[in-house]
Amino acid sequence: MLVVGRKPGQSIVINENIIVSVIKSDDGLLRLTIDAPKEIPIIRGELLEQQ
Repeated sequence: MLVVGRKPGQSIVINENIIVSVIKSDDGLLRLTIDAPKEIPIIRGELLEQQ
């Protein structure tokens, strides 16, 4: 597992085609954008736990 710190406006690139960017961080809430090819499913962790 990789743990990194990012500030708003910064991003992480995964496998050259997935970009995770921080757009806002305040009051303990982090907002991210995820730019990935349509064929890659993106599912929130709490939804996986329900299955």
